[in-house]
Amino acid sequence: MATFKSQIRQSTINTLREKVARKQYGKYLLKVNLVHVRGLREQTVNFDFPVTALIGPNGGGKTTILGAAATAYSAIKPRQFFTKSGRFDDSMANWKMEYELIDRAVNQNDTFRRTAAFHSSKWSRDAVERPTITLGVARTVPASERREMQRCASGSFEPDVSLVESIQAPVVDAVEKILGKNISRYSHVRVDRNGRVSLLTGQTDGGVGYSEFHFGAGESSIIRMVMQIEAMQQNSLVLIEEIENGLHPVATVRLVEYLIEAAQRKNIQAIFTTHSNDALLPLPAEAIWASINGRVFQGKLDIGSLRAITGQIDARLAIFCEDEFAAAWIRAMLRSRRSIAVDAIEVHPMAGDGTAVKINRHHNQSPARRFPSICILDGDSRQNESAEDHVYRLPGASPEAYVFDRCIEATAEHGRLAVRLNQPFAEAANVVQLLQQTRMANRDAHLLFSIVAERLGFMPVDVVREAFFATWNDAYQDERDALLNKFAAFLPSEGDEIAIGTPSAMASSPSGDSI
Repeated sequence: MATFKSQIRQSTINTLREKVARKQYGKYLLKVNLVHVRGLREQTVNFDFPVTALIGPNGGGKTTILGAAATAYSAIKPRQFFTKSGRFDDSMANWKMEYELIDRAVNQNDTFRRTAAFHSSKWSRDAVERPTITLGVARTVPASERREMQRCASGSFEPDVSLVESIQAPVVDAVEKILGKNISRYSHVRVDRNGRVSLLTGQTDGGVGYSEFHFGAGESSIIRMVMQIEAMQQNSLVLIEEIENGLHPVATVRLVEYLIEAAQRKNIQAIFTTHSNDALLPLPAEAIWASINGRVFQGKLDIGSLRAITGQIDARLAIFCEDEFAAAWIRAMLRSRRSIAVDAIEVHPMAGDGTAVKINRHHNQSPARRFPSICILDGDSRQNESAEDHVYRLPGASPEAYVFDRCIEATAEHGRLAVRLNQPFAEAANVVQLLQQTRMANRDAHLLFSIVAERLGFMPVDVVREAFFATWNDAYQDERDALLNKFAAFLPSEGDEIAIGTPSAMASSPSGDSI
């Protein structure tokens, strides 16, 4: 998998992260504690970054958290997210949410707390004023299926020219970056004087005009979303359901990048739900929260790992590790042992050792678990290795540096390493010299393989990594086996019908602190 490169600079991410830490906002939702809402009890979500993604399985609680955030503010009625249907919704009794907020109009110097609760069939809350919008999944309904647009679906529709407006430059610029197409000739038509109903129009490069009835649903929703966000005041709150709905994966990434840019420029806070890994790519780990079986977890989980945690995949073992490099190294180790049923093992990078340990613990303690999991940490992790908790450790300290250095030390493998790097066998000495020079000048081990990829003619970095993994596995089978043998009982074998590592083997649930 190619390394993702965001169009948002790391310095921007760091600035926004620090801005939240220092509480440098006029209005901001810092924390929501779900004391009791639907299936969530005593779960706290901290908004450590101004753009937050909520992920989880269907029914896992993503929209509940989104609604809880909305309920802090008077602009949103709780029933928009939490509707009681007469005698059928007794489960809403005694719901309660607690908030930590910034609002300089309320408290100039410090944060303050508010609550919202549902008692005696009605909501009680001391909500705060803040410009807030919710962008639901209905935004992607095609114009032809929206009842309010039917008045425009006629050959005789001819609005007054005063109701036709060009789309403003900031909107055009943002939308073009998201969709990758020219919309400078698009217009916004107010169908009625109050602007409650509107129609978008476009024009091809050849000058042929067309209406929103011929837009893609994703194109229409992006334009309208950006128009609304650009019209919002500073320090506003934007809530989006299923951000990827109707969008190409690239557009999904660009939309999240736009939200980050808007957060920097307009001091907005955005919270969205998603089922898309692409939507998570531009975000730092602390900006991602997963809601799973009544628990919330902070960290960069991917959607595949959620399916493993909830037992929605046909696997026999899940392995949680710190990052994509560790995951690729572990997969290479498993492939090198022919007896292992690699296809029955899911390996998931968690973007952090603490997250990996917590997710592994939660998975193994879950009554709904269909197969066991283990956690494999980097050598320099401060988390504890524990056979009881099924937590193990890779050899060496930094995985990238360790694999790189050990392969250089394996002189008998230099020829095969050169060939695996698509270089002539006879050039092995020159290849090793290049590797040694790269290592000597390197300050960040995470960049070693991408630097080698560039110096060898801009090879794919994944090819370079796999060449080193294969070489390490050949040269250091004893090190590989020493790790794999620690959890051999859990490794499914070719031909097995059930996982090795039965429920009885997992019965002793590890004790650990709550998240």
